[in-house]
Amino acid sequence: MDGRTEYRFDPAGVPTPCFVIDEGLLKKNLEILASVKERAGCKVLLALKCFAMFSMFPVLAEKLDGICASSPHEARLGREEFQREVHTFAAGYSEADIRDLCQTSDHIVFNSFAQLDRFRPLVRELTAAQGREIELALRINPEHSEGATPLYDPCAPGSRLGIRREHFDMGNLDGVVGLHWHNLCEQDADCLERTIAAVETHFSDVLPGMRYVNFGGGHHITRPGYDVGLLVELVTRFKKKWDVEVYLEPGEAVALNAGYLVSTVLDVVQADMPVVIMDSAVPCHMPDVIEMPYRPHIVGSGQPCEKEWTCRIGGPSCLAGDVAGEYSFDEALKVGDRLVFTDMAIYTMVKTNTFNGIQLPAIVLYKPETDDLNIIRQFGYEEFKNRLS
Repeated sequence: MDGRTEYRFDPAGVPTPCFVIDEGLLKKNLEILASVKERAGCKVLLALKCFAMFSMFPVLAEKLDGICASSPHEARLGREEFQREVHTFAAGYSEADIRDLCQTSDHIVFNSFAQLDRFRPLVRELTAAQGREIELALRINPEHSEGATPLYDPCAPGSRLGIRREHFDMGNLDGVVGLHWHNLCEQDADCLERTIAAVETHFSDVLPGMRYVNFGGGHHITRPGYDVGLLVELVTRFKKKWDVEVYLEPGEAVALNAGYLVSTVLDVVQADMPVVIMDSAVPCHMPDVIEMPYRPHIVGSGQPCEKEWTCRIGGPSCLAGDVAGEYSFDEALKVGDRLVFTDMAIYTMVKTNTFNGIQLPAIVLYKPETDDLNIIRQFGYEEFKNRLS
């Protein structure tokens, strides 16, 4: 089972809308990542920007080395709940950010030499007072694009992310022990191979002075067909060539195909085709469907006109574009039917919002060994009200 075509729980046994995380599928991904760690001798971090279900952190921490954060709040969550290494990168920090991060982070990655110069003394002052050390790193821009969607390409023209070679100050590396890059999105190891070649071309004089290099995320390691052998070879070769420790920070690969969004059909209206209204709003509960854009898979569905009955499926919000896509089914959907969207653990819970006052989905954990569905949390009016004033 790959998480796309079937599920092992009873969708009638959960409130809707809700996210259901299959602990068994999550552990299956972790075993693959643990194998990569062992074979390549690298460290693997969880990217909280993708998956931050902290009730599962004790399970994840058994196999992963820590987390990477994009803000003081994520760093604090990682420190308090994951309790392993905390790496933080943001395109820009305020002084308040740095003061917070010096309480929570083990590594702080800067996006420019200007930010490094501004905050290096403060980091040293604060950590000396605490009797601890924070390792500093710089994000580089390999100027090598592999992504097909400009919105998700950190190496696209005009990108604000990472230091380009022409702006890299070799004389200003005091205290810098790491390099970080990120340019992949749902891609295979051949894309990493070409990226490494670009990095070695542009930064070959920088690498010998580093203790570690972080290859970033976007490695679809747990996807069926991913070339794990090539990944292990690339990491092993890079470590030996440059005498550095290597980090990977996947988000999607950790929870890929391990979660679902369950929704209930509220109505079926007639337009140019039947339109199904469900109790899950696309812009609120799966905004990447609009931002990417992409068409999420629904268990039991087909492409338009592939099966007997074709419809458009959308949510209850006032946004005209609150539409998941067009689907076909063996028979017409009716009020009360459950829809199960697949691969909904990643970039879902972390991006939910309360536009229109739409209720946030409950979070449910499914334990396949006992067939138990445990409601971890449900949300209501207070969550909507408390983020306003």
